Amino acid sequence: MLFRQFVDDDLGCASYLIGDEAAGEAVVVDPAYAIEPYLEEAEHSGVRIVRVLETHTHADHVSGHGRLALEHGVPVSIHPLGEPEYPFEPVEDGQELGVGSVAIRVLHTPGHRPEHCCYLVDGRLLTGDSLLVGDAARPDLAVDVREGAEGLYESLQRLAGLPPETAVYPGHVAGSLCATGISADRSSTISAELMTNRALAFPSEEEFVAAHATISAPRPPTVERVVALNRGHFLGAPSPLEELDSYDGQVLDVRSPLEFAAGHVQGALNVPVAGSSLGTKAGFLLDAERPVAIHAASREDTETAATRLRAVGLLELAGYLLHPKADERLEPIGIDELEALLADGGAELIDVREKNERDEGYIPESRHIPYRLVGEFADELQNGRTVVTICESGARAGVAASVLAAHGVPARPLLEGGIPDLQKRGHALTSFRRCGSA
Repeated sequence: MLFRQFVDDDLGCASYLIGDEAAGEAVVVDPAYAIEPYLEEAEHSGVRIVRVLETHTHADHVSGHGRLALEHGVPVSIHPLGEPEYPFEPVEDGQELGVGSVAIRVLHTPGHRPEHCCYLVDGRLLTGDSLLVGDAARPDLAVDVREGAEGLYESLQRLAGLPPETAVYPGHVAGSLCATGISADRSSTISAELMTNRALAFPSEEEFVAAHATISAPRPPTVERVVALNRGHFLGAPSPLEELDSYDGQVLDVRSPLEFAAGHVQGALNVPVAGSSLGTKAGFLLDAERPVAIHAASREDTETAATRLRAVGLLELAGYLLHPKADERLEPIGIDELEALLADGGAELIDVREKNERDEGYIPESRHIPYRLVGEFADELQNGRTVVTICESGARAGVAASVLAAHGVPARPLLEGGIPDLQKRGHALTSFRRCGSA
């Protein structure tokens, strides 16, 4: 049996190629929009992709089922509750699909979305966005959160009742916004999850629903757009990008924070391609209805960034810039200078991490504004004090500073260090426990 797992580290999404090498047939489960890796693996293994199986209509990434259908004539299967607008072959609970001699059993597991299904094949359970390693998917992206949580609880109980040796292969690993406690492990077993998964530890449905009815993870603004793309008519291959000399519109600078600081296009936002979660961060910051040009250090970086942007539904790419006029500057701050400013009360310290991170410990005199929201506070931050952005390690501080700079606030990011480094230098942190938290 052919079984290959593919992981998009930028989004934390997993997809699978499963088949019978002797029969020369395979299926792709939850394909990404960039379908080339599946085609390459299929050719290498001597199989032909004969079907796409979707666990559900994805909300966090654009599916490649349209490209496989349009470019290679591959049929697409999904549960009818997904209400797809494209031609599809429905799957139902208990149905068994054959790929050569390999049998794939369908388990309808609503909760994350009403149409959600898992696929059981040869002792391996492909869980999509239901049971994950260490946690379960969030239930608030498609239906009322309580309704979703009730469905998810029942589905998890069903999966937990499978043989303990059943291998668990999730649709998401660490880095995804589909849950907060996902492990970086790419597989597990039912027995291991029964011992360690916090979503399986609740003694009753009532307690599970109560805990999951207060989702605090940010909801990406691209959700509705991505769902519409994945539910709608088949989406074909992207157009090739062309190099531009200049661009009067949205510019996403994917170079390093230091390169951005040394000179960038006026109004550009900086989300480095070498960092994590470019697609997610860009999805929060860019206007999906307007074209965007990519400023990169190389053509290779351009293509990588474009793939990550398209993955979250940012498809209107105007082209790329390699050597534009870039005379705007940003002045990073060092930790010694920051300490001096804090001692004199001359810094407006902006903690740009997420709420759950800040609750673990923050600098008392800092102000909390997540990186994705700082632009909304630009006017009130122009108060004469030096605005300094800070996070855990410097990555999001640079992103936030670029957003503020685009709004006319000359923010100074702490790029080489973060909250833990200030703590090591003797700055006491304040922790915060929210009402009802464990």
